[in-house]
Amino acid sequence: MDMEPMGDLVAGAPTIILVEDDPSLRTLTARALQENGFAVRQANAAPEMWLALESGPADLVLLDIMLPGTSGIDLCRALRARSNIPIIFISARGSEMDRVVGLELGADDYIAKPFGTRELVARVRAVLRRPPLDRSDERRETGTRRFGGWTMNLPRRELLSPSGASVELTSAEFDLLATLLDHGGRALARERLIELSRTRLGDSSDRSIDVLISRLRRKLSSAGHDAPIVTVRGVGYMVNVPVERC
Repeated sequence: MDMEPMGDLVAGAPTIILVEDDPSLRTLTARALQENGFAVRQANAAPEMWLALESGPADLVLLDIMLPGTSGIDLCRALRARSNIPIIFISARGSEMDRVVGLELGADDYIAKPFGTRELVARVRAVLRRPPLDRSDERRETGTRRFGGWTMNLPRRELLSPSGASVELTSAEFDLLATLLDHGGRALARERLIELSRTRLGDSSDRSIDVLISRLRRKLSSAGHDAPIVTVRGVGYMVNVPVERC
C-alpha cells in the first residue's frame, strides 16, 4: 500500500508522521505543518504509518485515535513497545479522562479537534523541545523504595502495601510515584513532575497530573490512614514520609 506524497522536504527540518483517516483534515494539517517548517509524511491508517516509519528517521507522530482497522490507541501501545518517538494524539474526543488514558499509554500530548494551526504548531514545537526520554536510567530501574510501610520494587514495577498485598498501578501512576519518592521531602511543581517523570505526562496546561495524584492517593489510603502524598499550596506535591532506598 502506497503512502501519500510527503510534500517538500527541507534539509534539517523536523519530520512529522501524520496519521489521519480524514483526507481533507489530513491535507490541511499537513499543509499547515509544512508552511511552518516541518517535513510531513502522511498516512491514513496503521499500514501506511509503519511504512512511513520504515522509510526514514522521524521526529514525532501525530496520531488520530479513531482510525479504520487498528485504532490509534493500539498503535500507540505498539509504538511505545518499540520506540520512544514523541506521540501527540489528535481526537474529536477531548474529555479529561480521554486525555489521561492517552497520556497513560505513553503519549506526549493530546489535542482535541477542532484545533487551530497556531495551537497545533505550538504543541508540536513544545514536545520537540523536551529532552529525549532515557529509559535506561539505572538509578530509576534498580532497587526498591520503602516509605511509610509501603515497598516499591522498581525492576518488577511492583507496589506492596504495608500488609504485603500487591497494589495495581497503571504505568503513569507507577512512574509518577517513583518520581515523587526519588525526591522525597521536596515539593515538586507539576511542570517539574512532567520533566522528571520517566513516562511523559503531557503538558501542564491540563489536569492530568492532578487526576493521577488523586488516583494514587486513593490506592495508597489504607486502614484509615491518609496517603503519604500531600499538596503544598502554591507549589505542587510531595511525599511527606521518610523514603529508604535499598
